[in-house]
Amino acid sequence: MRNIKIILEYDGTNYQGWQYQKHTDKTIQQTLEMKLSKLNKSKVAVTGAGRTDSGAHAKGQTANFYLDVDIPVSQIPIALNSMLPADIVCKDAEKVANDFHARYDSKAKKYRYRILNRSYHSVFTRNYVYTLYKKLNLEKIKLALKDFIGEYDFSAFQSAGSDVATTDREIKSFEMKYVGEEIWFEIVGTGFLYNMVRIIIGTLIEIGLDKRPEDDVKRIIKSCDRREAGFTAPAKGLTLLRVYY
Repeated sequence: MRNIKIILEYDGTNYQGWQYQKHTDKTIQQTLEMKLSKLNKSKVAVTGAGRTDSGAHAKGQTANFYLDVDIPVSQIPIALNSMLPADIVCKDAEKVANDFHARYDSKAKKYRYRILNRSYHSVFTRNYVYTLYKKLNLEKIKLALKDFIGEYDFSAFQSAGSDVATTDREIKSFEMKYVGEEIWFEIVGTGFLYNMVRIIIGTLIEIGLDKRPEDDVKRIIKSCDRREAGFTAPAKGLTLLRVYY
């Protein structure tokens, strides 16, 4: 039995997130397990590095699983892609140590959130970008970004329903970029709480709309109170770019 690590790209529009759910089979994890079990001719359990939300996407999701079938590792992406729907792609595969765990061995993750700040949406990117029709004050947002960098208790930026042991996390970098008419936020952290990136973005949007002062981030972090932070930005603007090991 071999432990296989794969890199995945997927469009999460038509899925209820990454993680297995009892009430639906439309999750990325269940879709992968169904196809891999067919390839393996026995049940396969897949472990993902991050539990992306319903409607969120990935360009570099990492997962691992154990295979019994004797198939060259180089052929695994080809075989898997022949069975997967068009909105999920296996980009790469490699054999790893038997004790490798995609989630627990990860050192950091990188996410991107895309915003289109204009008076009409794009029909071509509408599933991947959050369109904001009101003009954002980007200078205020830029000033607020730096206050997220560091190690803090981010419980104010966590949605209810999580069972993590600690809410302490470290954000290593946080950048805002201009790409055409879009604004990209790229954030790297050791780990993220449930909906943490989306709540951070929602808070920055409220700062950019002059609903909050640009120095409000420190106060919110110190409060440890979800009610003090901003709204949860829509999942469709969020993409998991890379998992670091």
